[in-house]
Amino acid sequence: MTSNTPETVDFGFTTVDRAKKRELVREVFDSVAGKYDIMNDLMSLGVHRLWKREFIQALDPRPNRTLLDLAGGTGDITFGWLKKGGGPAILSDINAAMLSVGRERATTNGLLGDITFLVTDAEAIPLPDSSVDRVSMAFGLRNCTNKDKVISEARRVLKPGGKFLVLEFSKLQIAGLEKLYDAWSFQALPKIGQIVARDAHSYQYLAESIRMFPGQETLKAMMEAAGLERVSYRNLSGGIAAIHQGWRL
Repeated sequence: MTSNTPETVDFGFTTVDRAKKRELVREVFDSVAGKYDIMNDLMSLGVHRLWKREFIQALDPRPNRTLLDLAGGTGDITFGWLKKGGGPAILSDINAAMLSVGRERATTNGLLGDITFLVTDAEAIPLPDSSVDRVSMAFGLRNCTNKDKVISEARRVLKPGGKFLVLEFSKLQIAGLEKLYDAWSFQALPKIGQIVARDAHSYQYLAESIRMFPGQETLKAMMEAAGLERVSYRNLSGGIAAIHQGWRL
């Protein structure tokens, strides 16, 4: 584990200047954008699709509700929201290469007219206060430099009665699987990344970033500290991932 200061932050298992992390994360996702969806299937053995289905159900899409999908990348959550009857969606990501893949997929799926695309840093969302009904973030929060600021911004743009939901890798709750999980993360994933995406380094970072992410109770406390209420979480696949949610009341 790294020890962060006001000037430094973790980038996987290493410590870097806060100003440098955004650039490093952008380089990772520039590299993997074209193979991101294939790699998600390989990294999770396809289980991410089930997690995202649960997440979209928790968002409770309705025609009269608007969605801001932070770190939405290639569009899975936005597309699922629209296909389940949700209202207009803003698909946002700090990485233009990822968002470009999302736009291409939206065009292919005939969903382009229902989506606004926004290249933005989740720490400084260019939307008015109280402007959306749902804010989602799936597998993006762990890559952010200032996670507290992201959560605060999500709460700010929510309407009263709105909900912020996070789907993220979390802390495994089944002790007997730790060795197998570590072997998959730190030995198999970089090798798969090299074969499929010609990039072992980025997938080494992704595995490390999962381990550095706050556990379930810590993230719950962070959301409460940002002013969200009725905060809860639900473990998926024994805590490999979890859905967190909190309301702006």
